[in-house]
Amino acid sequence: MKKAEWKSRELIVSQLIMAVLLVLVCAGSALGSAEAHEAVQKHWSADDWIRVMNFAVLAGALFFLLRKPIGDALNGRIAGIRAQLEELEAKKAQAEKTLADYEKKIATLDDEVSQIIAQYTEQGEAAKKRILDAAAASAEKLEEQAKRNIESEFKAARLKLQAEMMTQALEKAEELVKKTISSDDQDRLIDEYLEKVVA
Repeated sequence: MKKAEWKSRELIVSQLIMAVLLVLVCAGSALGSAEAHEAVQKHWSADDWIRVMNFAVLAGALFFLLRKPIGDALNGRIAGIRAQLEELEAKKAQAEKTLADYEKKIATLDDEVSQIIAQYTEQGEAAKKRILDAAAASAEKLEEQAKRNIESEFKAARLKLQAEMMTQALEKAEELVKKTISSDDQDRLIDEYLEKVVA
């Protein structure tokens, strides 16, 4: 509806309201004065006509004087109500949009949860693989270190065993030489040694 049509309707409505109020006031005062006057006299006098005319002039003057302020007040109230309705419509539209957004989010929530679970599962599998790879590498290093330590211990034990065997063999040989060489043999060996040194 156009603004001009709306304003003309508002003006007509305000004038009708004023006219109805005026008629009601006139009828009420006429009834009141008629009943009071009937008690005194049964017919109208010139004073009654003057009162009615005064009332009509006063009502007409009030109608013309108050028509514009009351019409403006009613128009202002109508404009305020219209503004409130427009604001409420805007809020309603915003609320419907927000509701649609939330419904859309709720509809896609299951997909998002599935995606998040898949991502965390994938990350967990990758972390598990990294941990197992690191553990395998660490176990391999420990195994190599243990092998080197064992080889080193074997070498040390072998050398120690060889040294002990050499010592024992020398002791046995010395004992055997002591048993088999007599004092004549010792003298002869000493003489041969001295001959070699002197020569």
